[in-house]
Amino acid sequence: MITTANRIFVNPEYADLFEENFRNRAGLVDRMPGFVSNQLLRPVNPGDPYIVLTVWESRAHFENWVRSDEFRLGHARSSSLPPETFSAPSKLEVHEIILDTSRPDLIPEPRGRPFRAHEVRQDDVSVQRTGEE
Repeated sequence: MITTANRIFVNPEYADLFEENFRNRAGLVDRMPGFVSNQLLRPVNPGDPYIVLTVWESRAHFENWVRSDEFRLGHARSSSLPPETFSAPSKLEVHEIILDTSRPDLIPEPRGRPFRAHEVRQDDVSVQRTGEE
C-alpha cells in the first residue's frame, strides 16, 4: 500500500472557495481500481499547506490513476479556481506503507524507485509526459 500527500498552499482569503471546490470534486478517483481513501486536511497553523491524502492498494494502482483519462478530467476542475488562490506551487509526496497498526496482516509495499509526477513507465522505458495534466 502507498499514500500520496499533495501539499497545496492556499491563500487564506481563498480557503473557503478551495474547500467548497474540493467538496464538489468530480469524485472520479473514488471509482478507480485500488483506490482506498481520500482525505482533505485543513492546516491549523498559518502558512501551512492543505494536504490531500490518498491511500492506494499499490503503487501500480496509483500510477494507473495518474495515467488515466479520469485523472485529467478530475484535475481539470482545479484550474477553475483563480490563480491567486494558491500562494506557492503544490508538492506531491509518495510514501510506501510499511506498517499500519489497524492492519497487522499488511504486507509492506516493496521499496520502489523515486516517483516523478511527469514520468510514466512503459515497457520499463521511462517516457516524459507532454504536460497534459
